[in-house]
Amino acid sequence: MIRKSLFSLILSLFLAVFATAYGQDISQLTAQCAANAGDVMYLEDFVVKLDQGTPGGAAPTQRFAMLLSKNVVYRFSICTAPNSEGEAVLQLYDMNTPIGSTFNPSTGKDFPFFDFKCQKTGVYHIFISFKDGKAGEGVGIMSYVKKL
Repeated sequence: MIRKSLFSLILSLFLAVFATAYGQDISQLTAQCAANAGDVMYLEDFVVKLDQGTPGGAAPTQRFAMLLSKNVVYRFSICTAPNSEGEAVLQLYDMNTPIGSTFNPSTGKDFPFFDFKCQKTGVYHIFISFKDGKAGEGVGIMSYVKKL
């Protein structure tokens, strides 16, 4: 009985330390990513942790819906955690229409952020995935740049 209680206590302490360390890593990545966005105002972050996709299947993706306002310039940034297998990609959609991405598949070039000049108030969708469906952790940041 005492062994079970001791084991439970040790396991609980280990999990608490692990959870705290993981949270600090993501918090540090979020702060670093927000700072790298430039001279803008931080609005929202999108933390993702995705498993590797299945061969031949679609890459695992996490979706976020955001209400954006007309005549505002937003900056969308992406940062990948150092322990990730894949490189994080952030894409912005208006319904089914792609508006912007941190990755250009035709050139293979990655971008740390892109700006979006919102022309109409509405719900937009942010998709975060990892190249080639690899596993990874990352954070996307939405920032306010200016009012048009």
